[in-house]
Amino acid sequence: MSEAPADLLATPVQFLKGVGPQRVEAFHRLGQVTARDLLFHFPRDYHDLIDLHSLDDLEEGKLLRLRGTVLDVDCRRTRGRRSLVAALVRSGAGTLRALWFNQPFLREKVQVGQQVLLAGKPRFKEGSWQLVQPTVQWLDVEPEESTAKLLPVYPLTEGLKQFHVRRAVRAALELCVELLDEAFPPEYLAEHKLWPLRAAVPAIHFPADRAMLEHARRRFIYQELFMLQLALAIKHQQRRVLAAAPPLEATARIDARIRRLFPFELTAGQEQAIREVRADMARPHPMNRLLQGDVGSGKTAVAIDAVLLAVAHGYQAAIMAPTEILARQHAQTLGLLLSSSQVRWGCLVSGISSREREKMLADLRTGELDVVIGTQAILQHDVEFAKLALVVIDEQHKFGVRQRETLKRGSSGAHYLVMTATPIPRSIAMTMFGDLDVTTIRDAPPGRQPVHTYLAAAEQRERWWEFFRKHLRSGSQAYVIAPVVGSDDNEPPALDAPALASAEQMFEHLSHGPLEAFRLGLVHGRMSAAEKDAAMEAFRSGKTRVLVATTVVEVGVDVPNATLLTIEDGDRFGLAQLHQLRGRISRGNRPGYCCVFAEARTDDARERLDAFIRTTDGFELAEIDFRLRGPGDLLGTQQHGLPPLRIADLRRDLDILNEARADARQMVMVDPGLGQPAHQRLRKMMLTRYGRVLELGDVG
Repeated sequence: MSEAPADLLATPVQFLKGVGPQRVEAFHRLGQVTARDLLFHFPRDYHDLIDLHSLDDLEEGKLLRLRGTVLDVDCRRTRGRRSLVAALVRSGAGTLRALWFNQPFLREKVQVGQQVLLAGKPRFKEGSWQLVQPTVQWLDVEPEESTAKLLPVYPLTEGLKQFHVRRAVRAALELCVELLDEAFPPEYLAEHKLWPLRAAVPAIHFPADRAMLEHARRRFIYQELFMLQLALAIKHQQRRVLAAAPPLEATARIDARIRRLFPFELTAGQEQAIREVRADMARPHPMNRLLQGDVGSGKTAVAIDAVLLAVAHGYQAAIMAPTEILARQHAQTLGLLLSSSQVRWGCLVSGISSREREKMLADLRTGELDVVIGTQAILQHDVEFAKLALVVIDEQHKFGVRQRETLKRGSSGAHYLVMTATPIPRSIAMTMFGDLDVTTIRDAPPGRQPVHTYLAAAEQRERWWEFFRKHLRSGSQAYVIAPVVGSDDNEPPALDAPALASAEQMFEHLSHGPLEAFRLGLVHGRMSAAEKDAAMEAFRSGKTRVLVATTVVEVGVDVPNATLLTIEDGDRFGLAQLHQLRGRISRGNRPGYCCVFAEARTDDARERLDAFIRTTDGFELAEIDFRLRGPGDLLGTQQHGLPPLRIADLRRDLDILNEARADARQMVMVDPGLGQPAHQRLRKMMLTRYGRVLELGDVG
């Protein structure tokens, strides 16, 4: 009996030409089980064989790209005892010699008979052309690929070569590409200038030229980003339509009562943020808003306004912080503001006694406690609220999409305000935080003093410590930051600063050296909660003048008298971290001084440090950090909960992301449940990829 055409897409890879039983396990390790899997196993790169040079084009010192075949390979030691790998390469009718110094591993990789793509600057020496230290790519090609201009390069695993994968992909294309179902309606493809699926799949694997490749890539980049934006738009829409929360209106009387508690004038940015938050909380469905602002922009005041609005209506509020240090600081800030009010609050952290905890839990259950501050442990199963209406999550980037959903399951029907002092690049805000409405505070509180930032070399240490001591004697406090806790946590310290490799060593070195005249404290992540609290309290109260720490003080710690900051091994930190650390100083009425000691070993590190010295604009620094390090490093996105993007690049594809976002929102506005027949395949594809992660359920 003949096989049904649709079943061909499910053909096991082992039955495709070039696979067979001997390689099927290798394909399975790549996640390629069926012919359809191979169709969407996109190349990670391409060997660009367009505009190659021939030997007749060679000019001394001028960059060239050359395709050739290895005729001979030799490996030996030079007189200076350096290893030398030399390959004789035929290109066209002539030959040249490729030379690699101190790369002996190439002897095993460069084999006679291989086709290679070389790039470098040639020199004519001893009667022949040479390429010294050229870049090399290995072209695993079959005879039918000898004229190809763009060769796909696929992710591989042990036991597979490029030509194995190319052969299998060709077989899958021949067998079943015409059976693929198009998700987009024909008129949609035409309107958005998108290639049809059956044309784009072959073109992304084996493009005839760069224009064809760009058309195919654009189709799949747009589709991937559109599906994500469609899921986020539906999540947003479902929350507004299906979920319920108490409407909490800020009447004139409530507004006056709240404002009396603030001992300062709010900035224009804070006022606008408060208006947006209050408008959300006045609606009968949950607020789900991200409040982002640079270090010291006054986000806490906006959050407290929301908390007091909930309490004014007889409801409870919870404030969650990522660390106990920050939770206790929020409690201290709130306690000062509420000292003359009747609002009842408590701080639920691990350091309190079991009796205090039981009393607090009982008061939350009965409604005797209006506000609780703590870590995410406040939403554990044994913590019950009488009337919880608002949850504030501080330092939002510590909690991903999936974590947000988990937290919400513990407090259904509440409004959510999540905050971050790490400004979020636009493309990340539209994807990883795309289920949130966004409010941005761009201005800083009036009177906020500047921070002068310097990059220093090792020989400038004593001069800096002299400056440091002078300001300490005049009454300032200071932070000294190390990237690791102890000497066993990382590579050996630099020779020029053996005692400054870790927080523990630095504390000992400074206590008996440059800062021995002052009282020092130490805080890091290995200490117990009680030890950290004691160290922070001693620093806040001024008992210790210098706090030696790791990045445990990166977020939220507020000591107005601190005006000095030393950062060791600054090249080990991302820009967002550096900026957060700098935000710990100059929070009072005096300017701050930050000195970074670093050895920039890479171009990225140099650019990062130069940007940090040049500007204090956190939004500009966030975009630079994102461009240099990508979303994973910037925000720890491996735990954000969304499936990884397969072909789109948030750094490169911002324009397509903007387009896909606008189109997805428009589609959901016109067809909220994607119930129209033309949208059925889009709906199914979107639910398959994002339905479980975003808990979309049946969007119909």
